[in-house]
Amino acid sequence: MPTLPTPSGGQSHDRSHDEARAQPHTHRQMAESFGVDAGRYDRTRPRYPAPLIERIVADGSGAEPLRVLDVGCGTGIVARQLRAAGCLVLGVEPDGRMAEEARAHGVEAEIATFESWEPAGRTFDAVVAGQAWHWIDPVAGAAKAARTLRPGGRLAAFWNVHRLPEDLTTALTGAYRRVAPDSPVDLGAAVRPGTDGCQALATKAADAIRDTVGFGEPEQWRFDWEWTYTRDAWLDQMRTHGILTRLPSDQVAEVLAEVGAAIDARGGSFTAPYVTVAVTAVRNADA
Repeated sequence: MPTLPTPSGGQSHDRSHDEARAQPHTHRQMAESFGVDAGRYDRTRPRYPAPLIERIVADGSGAEPLRVLDVGCGTGIVARQLRAAGCLVLGVEPDGRMAEEARAHGVEAEIATFESWEPAGRTFDAVVAGQAWHWIDPVAGAAKAARTLRPGGRLAAFWNVHRLPEDLTTALTGAYRRVAPDSPVDLGAAVRPGTDGCQALATKAADAIRDTVGFGEPEQWRFDWEWTYTRDAWLDQMRTHGILTRLPSDQVAEVLAEVGAAIDARGGSFTAPYVTVAVTAVRNADA
């Protein structure tokens, strides 16, 4: 789930604190920590709702497969969903471990940050980014997308956000604050991401797109859905979250034990409501 980094210590609310939270793309160490267990990440992270994929694919003419560039493709979750819908997909991923996992699933992936990646004359019908655009400089990213898209092509950046039941939120908050008081992420955003934290990311992305020559007015799509987790499935996914990927194993075990006990107390499973929010814009034909 997307979280907004804070300076080490995370307690000050001065101007530098606010500016750091507003620029998660500058925290490369966390952005590239997810590859520590790429197989688990691929196995446990949620997919994206079918209506989102269908809406992206609907831009195609039908005569030729939609050519899609998947930015920050990770293990290829988005790429495989788009490929199953008939698209030709190329991934760009800065973490070689994640790219290798994507390739193992048949996804073509080039290793680079999007800011430094060169299209080498290639153009695409769509540029997408699932759970990744906040790790990219929004201004440089929008400009690179404009260069990469054909006229009429679409940029779509999207995020899955969830809300845990209140008892699990309480357990998770307490465990994180006890074992990781100096975590470089906003614990509130990590535990209660909801739509508010995602909206901040979406607004920042839309502002940068709006200021980029070549795009029409950005719009926002929203898709509501839910998913039921068993205790083991949720704890397995938790190990891929940005806070836990950088903690020592004994602290990870402590957090998981506390959250696991809370899930056991509610019968061993829970249902989480999800929202997928997408910011999207079309490249002007006359740009």
